[in-house]
Amino acid sequence: MEDMQLFKDIETRDPELQNAAEIAIRDVLAVKQGESVLIITNPVGDVAEISYALYDAALAAGGKPVLVFQPVKNQMTFAEEAVIGAIGSEPDVLISMSAEKLGKDRAAIINPKKNPEGKSIDNTFHYLMETKKTRAFWSPGVTIELFKKTVPIDYKRLKFEADAVKSILSKAVSVRITSPGGTDLTIGLRGREPMLDNGDFSVPGEGGNLPAGETFISPELGTSNGRLVFDGSISLYNGDMLVKEPVDLQVVGGFVTEVKGGVEARALLETIELGEKNAVEFEKAGKIPEGSGAVYRKNARNLGELGIGLNPAAGIDGNMLGDEKAYRTIHIAIGSNYDEDAKALIHCDCLVKNPTVTALYEDGNSFIFLDGGDLKIG
Repeated sequence: MEDMQLFKDIETRDPELQNAAEIAIRDVLAVKQGESVLIITNPVGDVAEISYALYDAALAAGGKPVLVFQPVKNQMTFAEEAVIGAIGSEPDVLISMSAEKLGKDRAAIINPKKNPEGKSIDNTFHYLMETKKTRAFWSPGVTIELFKKTVPIDYKRLKFEADAVKSILSKAVSVRITSPGGTDLTIGLRGREPMLDNGDFSVPGEGGNLPAGETFISPELGTSNGRLVFDGSISLYNGDMLVKEPVDLQVVGGFVTEVKGGVEARALLETIELGEKNAVEFEKAGKIPEGSGAVYRKNARNLGELGIGLNPAAGIDGNMLGDEKAYRTIHIAIGSNYDEDAKALIHCDCLVKNPTVTALYEDGNSFIFLDGGDLKIG
């Protein structure tokens, strides 16, 4: 029946969840009367329940929501063709509410789409954001408790802090990162532009995670060198893990050359090696373009992202979607980057706690904008 809420007894739903869903639809996405809203999810637990709340919030805002379910996907699997087809219908607003991942776009990986500047895009979701100006957010691995806790925040404050960090990174030629856990790493930034996940997805073409809360940047290729110690949490091809025994990595010329530690280190190395192995196998099976297997394999060890956590309600709970947004942390990803010039099958975000991050400038000056985890932006 037209325009019916998914739950007739909506008044019995957790009011904090419904409030967070309304904030996501009203304040984050600014859904307008008559706009099409596509919500993609899995028929499991928390993500389905959150999706129902988002559906009803979109309906109440005057939108035209459609809810699509698919089996749970991970970093190594492909989205269902029907899901890619639904995305291709070019909705005004896209929401991916996945228990793990949305899944890769099989057709777009083999035959990448081109934006007006000729940039190759291997996912229809991101192609629509760049070319059709679809607004979006994606919440891989989100739980009800995380959504309720981290979505209703002060977005004005988040935007201010995210912009301030962006300004610092955009002027820096490199950063040096140290931490109590033993990190001492330098990352080049020349030619890179910082990106924002500030919770303002009301502008055509904008999108990011929800919960929001980071400024992030792709490292300059081949410039990262030093020791990197993860002591918060790590993401793997099939989930996330809290770190009890630090994961100690050596980085040379932008690539991870050594991984030491205990159970967590072995799990991360297994994911990296799976990314390497599957790159070759995917090429043989025609799942990635011919000749790209060696590139994807090499980039499974690439440092693909530096992100600064800025969500005051987030903590380190073993769920990377929220962990990477926590204050007093940075995250560095191993695998693909967001400038799409280092493609890989994996993108594993991993946390460094209480870092000191120093921005280094062309004129030789420097500025410590994270001091033992404390944000110093004036």
